[in-house]
Amino acid sequence: MRVVFDTNVLISATQWDGSVAQKLLFKLINTDVKIFSSAEILSEYQRVLKRDFDYTDEELIKIMEKILSFITLVKPIERINIVKNDPDDNKIIECAIASFSNYIISYDPDLLDLKEFRNIKIIKPEEARNVLWYAMEH
Repeated sequence: MRVVFDTNVLISATQWDGSVAQKLLFKLINTDVKIFSSAEILSEYQRVLKRDFDYTDEELIKIMEKILSFITLVKPIERINIVKNDPDDNKIIECAIASFSNYIISYDPDLLDLKEFRNIKIIKPEEARNVLWYAMEH
């Protein structure tokens, strides 16, 4: 099983103790599910942490070291233009395509409205818990 976390889910999973996204992240880390990201996604993640959480550069370096311990980086080659309302979200789909992921896990309404793209299902962390547990058991 292969998944991509949207930036908003990565924020929730790493910044809010006890969140559904964090519980999902811990469960995935402890199974053989691979979590993928790209330099573009992680760059956005760092910008949001700095802007909204006021982390110092030193704190960001430590956070990124932790992130890179469980995320596999891919370099998307194909450019997609499917998310019209927020073209910046296309980077999430590009990462999922490059990593041959089965799922994108997101809270973003523009991505969630797609539901699926090229057999990559787009679901919320709350749904992912049920779907992924079932898939891992069968």
